[in-house]
Amino acid sequence: MRSIVFDIETVQIEEGSFDAANMELTICCTYDSATDTYDSFLKEDLPRLWQLFEQADALVGYNSDHFDIPVLNKYYPGDLGKLHSIDLLKDIYASLGRRIKLDAVAEGTLGAKKSGHGSQAMVWWKQGDIDSLRKYCLKDVELTKRVFDYMRENGSVKYKELGKNHEIKIDTSKWESGTTKPLTFTLGF
Repeated sequence: MRSIVFDIETVQIEEGSFDAANMELTICCTYDSATDTYDSFLKEDLPRLWQLFEQADALVGYNSDHFDIPVLNKYYPGDLGKLHSIDLLKDIYASLGRRIKLDAVAEGTLGAKKSGHGSQAMVWWKQGDIDSLRKYCLKDVELTKRVFDYMRENGSVKYKELGKNHEIKIDTSKWESGTTKPLTFTLGF
């Protein structure tokens, strides 16, 4: 299965709402399992990103069905929601009954932490510090990929809360059996 692990960073269009409809894409970073490579895409690179997504068997993210895909769909000529998506937070929520931040999952599962906050990413964007923004987003993709690999191998995930590690079982049985086919909205066939 060719999976594309991805994460986006955004800025608010209008102050006050963090809803996907009120967010503008600044960068999308990816990991491609077929080539074992990381990459980053600014808005001018989106045609290249669409080609990558369209060749994937699954898009893998953290809170991606609720946030990342709806933001990206504002720029995509089709519907990314038709691609097979594995949203790690959605699976954690299904097992635990509540949401857990990626930072708590990475710390509990991997002993690693995020390199910053989404609010800092907005500041870097406004300051034109694309290198710091890119490094932050790529680190989130790396953590998401490592958590995904752990969940796939172990059928569980850990998270740290109130100084203690907790483990929950995750049903990964549907991850490899996506029913969607790659899209071809932007490929030149």
